Amino acid sequence: MARHLITSAIPYINGIKHLGNLVGSQLPADLFARYQRGRGHEVLFLCATDEHGTPAELAATKAGQPVAEYCAEMWQVQKDLSDGFALSFDHFGRSSSAQNTRLTQHLATRLHAAGLIEEVTEKQVYSIADRRFLPDRYIEGTCPNCGYERARGDQCENCTKQLDPTDLIEARSAISGSTDLEVRETKHLYLRQSKMRDRLDAWIDSKTGWPILTTSIAKKWLHDEGGLRDRGITRDLDWGIPAQFEGAPWSGMEGKVFYVWFDAPIEYIACGAEWAEARGLDAAAWERWWREDKGAADITYTQFMGKDNVPFHTLSFPATLMGSGEPWKLVDYIKSFNYLNYDGGQFSTSQGRGVFMDDALQILPADYWRWWLLSHAPEGGDSEFTWENFQMNVNKDLADVLGNFVSRVTKFCRAKFGETVPEAGMQGPDEAALTEALENRIRAYEGHMEAMEIRKAAAALRAIWVEGNEYLQSAAPWASVKEDPATAAMQIRLALNLIRLYAVLSAPFIPDAAQRMLVALDCRDAGWPDDVASALRTLPPGHAFTVPDVLFAKINDTAREDWQARFSGIRD
Repeated sequence: MARHLITSAIPYINGIKHLGNLVGSQLPADLFARYQRGRGHEVLFLCATDEHGTPAELAATKAGQPVAEYCAEMWQVQKDLSDGFALSFDHFGRSSSAQNTRLTQHLATRLHAAGLIEEVTEKQVYSIADRRFLPDRYIEGTCPNCGYERARGDQCENCTKQLDPTDLIEARSAISGSTDLEVRETKHLYLRQSKMRDRLDAWIDSKTGWPILTTSIAKKWLHDEGGLRDRGITRDLDWGIPAQFEGAPWSGMEGKVFYVWFDAPIEYIACGAEWAEARGLDAAAWERWWREDKGAADITYTQFMGKDNVPFHTLSFPATLMGSGEPWKLVDYIKSFNYLNYDGGQFSTSQGRGVFMDDALQILPADYWRWWLLSHAPEGGDSEFTWENFQMNVNKDLADVLGNFVSRVTKFCRAKFGETVPEAGMQGPDEAALTEALENRIRAYEGHMEAMEIRKAAAALRAIWVEGNEYLQSAAPWASVKEDPATAAMQIRLALNLIRLYAVLSAPFIPDAAQRMLVALDCRDAGWPDDVASALRTLPPGHAFTVPDVLFAKINDTAREDWQARFSGIRD
């Protein structure tokens, strides 16, 4: 039994996320976690809300709530939505937790002792209109590199170039839009990342199996235009983890907090501590996942994230852990994703354009969305959601291929043999050929899942469903039952076992439908089909079942057109 530590990029607290956010991290991470559990491995799957920084303060102000109250409320909203999409986190934590406060301050102290933190008096942008220092991401302007007009003061989302606010052309406050900005002196702590450049470079080079998208972004940040730069890890804000604390090896940081991008990745580890504490376990329970001197050396750690998160996870967070001098578990594989666009444009939270997680669950059950999003995951490049494609794939894959198979088999058996698995005669060459084909296809499916080739895995799973349909069409038990009932009984027993097989294999993609199939079959055996021939004998003659309700209803043109108009923009 292998051990897998899996983390998804933690979603920001300010608002409900759209489907592009979901498929860029949490959903594929859940797919991988469910698959590894299904294979019998030990999994710890962690995620949390990212709660600190200016965006949380501004969102709370807009909502008329204290920021701590707002974050607690939105955590519950995001937790409920993750449950609605059947995301199987072992723990869904909060970056504002006491555990993260302690660990962030501890790691900062260790980095200082290692000579990797220095106090810097610097000049930062101050907004006269807003009466505050502006964090980098709350200064907007035109990118000097690519000309994108809404580049932020820390990074251009369009070309991913790392920036300073003073680099921007026609800089303005993202809060008020004011251009009445001035530069003032303030003192901050800096993480001396540049001292870690060679070590990080060698570490990234050692990860030969990483996706090209991940390594190319990391290398770009390491080497472009002078290479990795030292970064401030504190901000002039009220909400966050205090940078001045008891035992701090520096002074003069009163009223400052750690930069959200310093403390947010540390929450992955702190979330493990939250998980243990919530279950009444001691520190050893989470340390065996996160400290190599406590057992974490033998685990495989996989992170899932959108490409905009790659620089901090390949450079800043590893620099923090390496620089601490402590034996923290570093990531083994980073699965990064491009963007999912929406119906000819982009998802837009500000404009309410696109499908958001809460609205999606009001329209259709989670499995409809899970299947489409995962089978169109933006791996090799950006992908696009269109309502026509969504309708077509749901109707063809889920309703016509999988759902129709389950309905035809169970209803036919009930009509001809009753609601029990019929006595079965000897299988023939067609059944042997099906078993061999399934063996090959399942092994291919496993290979794609292990490699986290998500679209290929979805295609392989669909091909497994198709094998059953083609067998059923060729065997035609509705014809053979008239001349040879024993052969028809054998064919239907095999088909009923195929439903159980499909439930097990499909559970990582469509867990609710998979569970409904197992419940209809009254089967608690969800063991992985390492031996396909044996798996196709799981349900014995005489085993009772029920005909399930329709697994997947087709989407008609009227509904599609209504949804397309409804989600074109302006969200309440």
